[in-house]
Amino acid sequence: MVRIDAKDLSTTEINRKIKDAADSADEITVVNPQARHNIAVGVLQPCKISIEGSVGYYGASLMDGPEVHIDGNAGWALGENLMSGKITVTKDAGASVAATMRGGEIVVGRNAGARAGISMKGGTLLIGGNAGFLTGFMMQKGRIVVCGDVGEAVGDSMYEGIIYVGGEIGSLGTLTYTHLRAH
Repeated sequence: MVRIDAKDLSTTEINRKIKDAADSADEITVVNPQARHNIAVGVLQPCKISIEGSVGYYGASLMDGPEVHIDGNAGWALGENLMSGKITVTKDAGASVAATMRGGEIVVGRNAGARAGISMKGGTLLIGGNAGFLTGFMMQKGRIVVCGDVGEAVGDSMYEGIIYVGGEIGSLGTLTYTHLRAH
């Protein structure tokens, strides 16, 4: 196991250390991420990355294969363009979680912001709490599960895929099956 203390490192240095460790170790722990943007991006091989603390925008994005666990919150675009692997965030995720995701699984422990699953092309997004407006906007494939409520315009301009909602739906977006069936 490799332990990386991010406290006094630049984002580039943190990501370089993560990628170097992924080449030689199965498990990597990052401490003191200080909610920095772009942490753990571009990792392209299977490994386990544990981040002890919150991450900023584009955390764990552009990845193919890793299993990432974030003990904290995540800013905008967590898991953007995930090809395969699994990302878990224990608390909340900001807007556009799982944007353009192509495969794998993303689990948000609590709530997600607006545009969750925007332009998803595959994979599964599971949100333990509520999701904001335009969830599933322009979704092309994949599956979104929202255990709580979802905001306005869910599934707006959706091509394919499926969205499950356990709570209340604010409203359906345009060009959803219900709208097409009415015409």
